[in-house]
Amino acid sequence: MSDTTTNTDSASNGDVPVVDRPELITPEWLTAALRAAGHDVTITAVTHSAVGTGQMGASYRCEVTYDGDAHGLPDSFVAKLPAPDENRRSMVAGIYRTEVSFYRELAPTVTVRTPECFYSGISDDACEFVLLLEDLAPAVQGNQIAGCTADEARAGAINLAGLHGPRWCDPTLSALEWMSTIDAEGAEMVSMITAGATETFIDNYAGRLDPDDVELLRALPPLLGGWILARPERFAPLHGDYRLDNLMFGSGDDPVAAVDWQTITLGLPGRDLAYFLSTSLDPETRRAHERELVGDYHSALVAQGVTGHSAEECFDDYRFGMLQGPLITIVGAAYGERTERGDEMFLAMAARSCQAIRDLGTIDLVAAEG
Repeated sequence: MSDTTTNTDSASNGDVPVVDRPELITPEWLTAALRAAGHDVTITAVTHSAVGTGQMGASYRCEVTYDGDAHGLPDSFVAKLPAPDENRRSMVAGIYRTEVSFYRELAPTVTVRTPECFYSGISDDACEFVLLLEDLAPAVQGNQIAGCTADEARAGAINLAGLHGPRWCDPTLSALEWMSTIDAEGAEMVSMITAGATETFIDNYAGRLDPDDVELLRALPPLLGGWILARPERFAPLHGDYRLDNLMFGSGDDPVAAVDWQTITLGLPGRDLAYFLSTSLDPETRRAHERELVGDYHSALVAQGVTGHSAEECFDDYRFGMLQGPLITIVGAAYGERTERGDEMFLAMAARSCQAIRDLGTIDLVAAEG
């Protein structure tokens, strides 16, 4: 590839190129990008440092120096770029388009705390993109293996209501071309893929899984097709992977922010909540606090204007949504690149979500709805 990228953003960002490597984020590029977004500033210097360990893309902290007045802009940004492996980009171009579209079209309409997006660009084929985001430091990334406290889970659940509540059952969401929905054929495909992934998961972690969890995991794929399509009368945008590693914890009036908006889809809101609480809390803490935490989430939905959805119905959707935990865990583990930390993370998520499914009687609940 040449030193510059000629594909330009199709959303009227002028002549600002869609850069795909940190060395291309120069003072000149940053100046042009921020001016295209309406900020009358000049950047004279920038330094880059890698942040995070994403497999689908790469992120860099960009510390900048302004010539004169910064007009309220920060001294550092986070630039999110595509994966360094150019061969991988075409395989995941769809999620790049989804994340850019989230910041452009959906984020301004919801109240979930996310990084502010100062600039976005994407190539026509979606293989190259750039997001210039708020640097959330000194907020600290959650730890999926260690889990979190009930108070941290409460902050995450209330923040999640800010994604679901403002667009609750909004029929115009289906008009967003990038917003993923799953039909009957797609649901059956998910069931088939997960069946194969389950056996891969069990083989990969032979001897490290509880036998009861193995039995439960093998029982899930036949249920997934109907589960995905069930309860269509309640829907909202789902993060799809709302878990601790994708949350940044701060303090005071800014306790938590969610990142990595690559897997947005439409579905039953209780799936996001069930996935988050079941994979984030150890079983003892979850059992002690889940009624209260789901109640806090429900109260936040009501504050967002959601009506006709009782607290008991909300808790029932939470129980029903518990299959999201093993679904995302198994598929992520089977098709992602294996690492030592990844193994520990997926094992923790699987054990916690399986226990939640047993505690809450989710399999019987799902089976009863056919």
